Amino acid sequence: MESETVPTIVEPLPFIDHFKDLFDPRLQARVLYPLIEILFLCLIAIIAGANCFTEIELYGKEKLSFLRSFLPFEYGIPSHDQLGNVFAVLDPEEFTRCFLSWVLSIPGLSTDVIAIDGKTSRRSGSKSNGQAAIHMVSAFATQQRLVLAQTKVDEKSNEIVAIPNVLDMVDIKGATVTIDAIGCQRDISQKIINKEGDYVLTLKKNQESLHEDVKIFVDEQKDKKFEDTKISHHRTIEKDHGRIETRDITVIHDIEWLQKRHQWPGLNAIVVIESEREINKKSTKETRFYLTSSKEEAEKISEIIRSHWAIENNLHWVLDISFRDDECRIRTNHAPTNFATMRHAACNLLQRARGKLSMNAGRKKAGWSDGFLAKILRNALP
Repeated sequence: MESETVPTIVEPLPFIDHFKDLFDPRLQARVLYPLIEILFLCLIAIIAGANCFTEIELYGKEKLSFLRSFLPFEYGIPSHDQLGNVFAVLDPEEFTRCFLSWVLSIPGLSTDVIAIDGKTSRRSGSKSNGQAAIHMVSAFATQQRLVLAQTKVDEKSNEIVAIPNVLDMVDIKGATVTIDAIGCQRDISQKIINKEGDYVLTLKKNQESLHEDVKIFVDEQKDKKFEDTKISHHRTIEKDHGRIETRDITVIHDIEWLQKRHQWPGLNAIVVIESEREINKKSTKETRFYLTSSKEEAEKISEIIRSHWAIENNLHWVLDISFRDDECRIRTNHAPTNFATMRHAACNLLQRARGKLSMNAGRKKAGWSDGFLAKILRNALP
């Protein structure tokens, strides 16, 4: 049986240490609740199951003695309105820099594949006030399932502008960056190459002429069984609950003709994935194209592409299902962006400490067991 023993002395925590110099925009002479205590309260309350400032206040009042085993909390717990006001005025860029500083300090961080994708917090906007829902673009280490960096997409902008900002935050040297079709842009490809990374980018009709040339060439070569070009090939077959899915991955390594015509930065190969899914004896087929700077063979490229979906399955889905992100109604000024960053921090800590527990089970156990929560806080960052 796991011990419920919790710490009895106040000492710095690895996560909080990276946020201690974050500028507090409140009038210092009137501050009763230190910023570091507010951030710590929100972090552990979110880990333990709180999904809004009201629930964070309730958690704090119920667990005040536990909180005081880490930090003084001399004046107790601020109200949910006070918590919301603090998050609304914190500089989100500075807050993100602190988050990035913490992530980069994680020992043994592996960034073989970094998936970049965006997600909208659907209820963070207000139609009556003309306020759009926030859309965050995140960089995600697919092997360790950790958020490396994130940035908010400006209301009058899109992911094409935000993706380079995320790339500037992360060391991608030696890593392969995967991005959906919206990120299949020359400037983004060039930035990845300049930072000594590789890319695998989904190619769709937003790059119309390039997509058309690739499609025509692939169709011609398929008819000739790829006799005129150098390729590598890999096949996977998956069977699960009456579903059979076959994927044929062909990497075309001989693309000098394409580079002469389009001069795409760093391009070394075209990837073709032909998938056939059979369910109840009904089959559907799909063909997808990718651009890559990698010189790897088809089997490795297949693994990289499959790993991209970790950002959907292990981040976006987790945020929606386990953290109720799409139900969150935090809307004031910078509060939605800063709360999203704190939610990512909680997600990272749980990912490193929950073991075989699901994220839902990990949050519940953290809420029920002070000993387990203390273990997360002490041991998640060795």
